[in-house]
Parts: sequence; C-alpha cells; structure tokens
Amino acid sequence: MRRGLPEVPSGKDAVRSQQTAKVGRFSENRHLVGTFGEMMVEMLPQDLAFTVFVPSEKAFGRDLRLNVKESFVAENINNTYAIVSRVLGFSAVPRALTSDMVPVGKEISHDSLSGFTLYISKAVYGKIIVNGVRSESLDRRKGEIVVHIMDGVVMDADFKQSVQPDYDEGR
Repeated sequence: MRRGLPEVPSGKDAVRSQQTAKVGRFSENRHLVGTFGEMMVEMLPQDLAFTVFVPSEKAFGRDLRLNVKESFVAENINNTYAIVSRVLGFSAVPRALTSDMVPVGKEISHDSLSGFTLYISKAVYGKIIVNGVRSESLDRRKGEIVVHIMDGVVMDADFKQSVQPDYDEGR
C-alpha cells in the first residue's frame, strides 16, 4: 500500500472540502481556528498526542499572505498546502502541552516536528508566548491534540524571510 500525501482537491472542490471537513468535537472551535488552522490540525493523526501553536486566520493573512478566497484556487492550492504543512512542522510538538503545564515566568523548550526549538513561557496574565508570538486562545482540543491559537506564525528565520513581502515589487 502506497502511503503519502492525500489527494488534494482543487478549485471550488477544495473550498467545499475545507468547509465540510469532519472536525468532531473541534467543530465548535472552527471559528477560532479558521480554515488554515483546521487544515493544519487535520494533517496530524487524531489518536496521538500533539500540541499545535496554530496561527489565527488573521495571522495567516498578515504574516503569510494566505486567504481562503485566493489560496484554494487551482493555481495556488499546491503552494497553500506546502506553506501550511511547513508551518505545521515549525509549530507542532509531539506531546500534549496544556497551558497549565507551562509555569508562569519560567521558559521551557521543546523541539517541534521539524526540529525547530520552541521556547515557551507563560506571562503573568496567562497568555502563552512561543518564540515571541503571543497566544490568543488556549487549550482547544481535537482528540489527543491540544491547540493554542496564536497572534502570529511560529517559524524559523529562513522561512520568515522567504514569505516576507518583496517591497521592491512596485518599483
């Protein structure tokens, strides 16, 4: 049996598939997680413990220039999946890590799936901070997966540079 990436729908089918994806107990949090965040979580096995620091829908647009209307059209779908899966590699750790497991004022570190080191701390007001990115919502769950929604994208410097807008485009 060949294992690999699932078949990716394109065009209108891609948007429809993302809108109707099964999300189980997670469905009540869909408005918080957003389409790209849900896509990230769906890439992980649901029966194993992971923690994912998912960028908010606003952060996907602001930091990665992804939006649902344009990112799922046929000519952009492969790039969208590549970006989202790359972000998943930077922002997921292979263990459950709820906010109450992070001590206030003390930094802990974990390696992400890609080997990128995540420095995690909790501020006095309860927000988790991962590599300088502050959380918006904490401790959402889908099966064994713990999801923290972030106001930014956790990524390494090389990837950040590759997705930054080119300010010389208009010249």
